[in-house]
Amino acid sequence: MSLSKKTSYSNEFKSKVALEAIKSDKTIADIVMEYNVASSLISKWKKQLLDNASTAFVLNNKPQMVDNKEKQLYEQIGELSMEVSYLKKFVNGCR
Repeated sequence: MSLSKKTSYSNEFKSKVALEAIKSDKTIADIVMEYNVASSLISKWKKQLLDNASTAFVLNNKPQMVDNKEKQLYEQIGELSMEVSYLKKFVNGCR
């Protein structure tokens, strides 16, 4: 008795199969045959897609970490701009 390796599917593949199931152009059995995926997975992916569809239109769905990094960069730009302004005034005053 050998253990079969668990197949991993990409998010793109899952969404493609789930959309096929939602469109209802084909039966679940047809989709199972076409993509060689268990019907239980197709039903699960379809439910996940429908449950999370509203988040597809959320504008600021960047991770919080990116926002913090952006904030730090803007702060650094501000500090450097102030230093440049100070140094320009200092250089002009020395002439």
